[in-house]
Amino acid sequence: MSILDNDSLTAPEHDTVLSPGQLMFRRAMTHRGLCLGGLVILAIVVIALLAPVIAPHDPYEQVLSKKLIPPVWFDNPATSWNHVLGTDHLGRDYLSRLIYGARISLLIGFAAMLISGVIGTVLGVCAGYFGGRVDMVISFIITTRLSMPVVLVALAVVTIVGSSLSVVIWVIGLLIWDRFAVVMRSATQQVRGLDFVTSAQSLGSSTARILFTEVLPNISNQIIVIATLEMAHAILLEAALSFLGLGVQPPTPSWGLMISDAKGLMFFDGWLIAVPGVALFVLVLAINLVGDGLRDVTAPEDRN
Repeated sequence: MSILDNDSLTAPEHDTVLSPGQLMFRRAMTHRGLCLGGLVILAIVVIALLAPVIAPHDPYEQVLSKKLIPPVWFDNPATSWNHVLGTDHLGRDYLSRLIYGARISLLIGFAAMLISGVIGTVLGVCAGYFGGRVDMVISFIITTRLSMPVVLVALAVVTIVGSSLSVVIWVIGLLIWDRFAVVMRSATQQVRGLDFVTSAQSLGSSTARILFTEVLPNISNQIIVIATLEMAHAILLEAALSFLGLGVQPPTPSWGLMISDAKGLMFFDGWLIAVPGVALFVLVLAINLVGDGLRDVTAPEDRN
């Protein structure tokens, strides 16, 4: 038998070549944090969308004769499976308000993240790509924004303009874009000197074409990760504003507002704060798990 024949017998079979998308999907399916956080977020989104069907009662209905009924796990004769999580100080079903409150938190978190993402990404990419005076001006704007405390500015603006759902969304969105800008500026500075950008410039491609087809696709993973973090930040900021009475106004069901309404009863009926507090914690934790997982999946070469 010739050497060639011997090599052909021992040569390994050709492995199936996976595309980058398939490799990323495989990594995502094996990342425990990403899967767990994604399932929790998916469950909360489904519950929020199906709130009119799932909620056992009208979240605005007040029955004073049934106020402060404890949850079913309490050893109390007043408990009832008709109100699984009990009722608040106005006799409103707590489970129904919790379910509808998920809508408010998700809406504010996503909308504020979208507004801040557009502003921060545009400023960061422009500063990182053009450099020079453009970078200097935008860096000054970023520094000015970082010097302002978010909560105090939000409180001042909401006090002057007035509290409503749309006002809260815009105020939060216009105050949390700085992280997008800082990260996008740094990422763009790293990408603009690479060969594919230089090649596009030498071929005479327009600046807009280079930014949208060469720069943005290569920094999209950073955008996604920061978006998840800022969505969690926006949800917590809304809860803080609502707790202080300057966020979403009653009787709109909001987790932060539910905590605010119960602060006077925290030593007597602590579950009124614990229930929305745990819901808020679980949602923010799930969003952070997804963000951390996306960072690992989209940049595996930087992870152990």
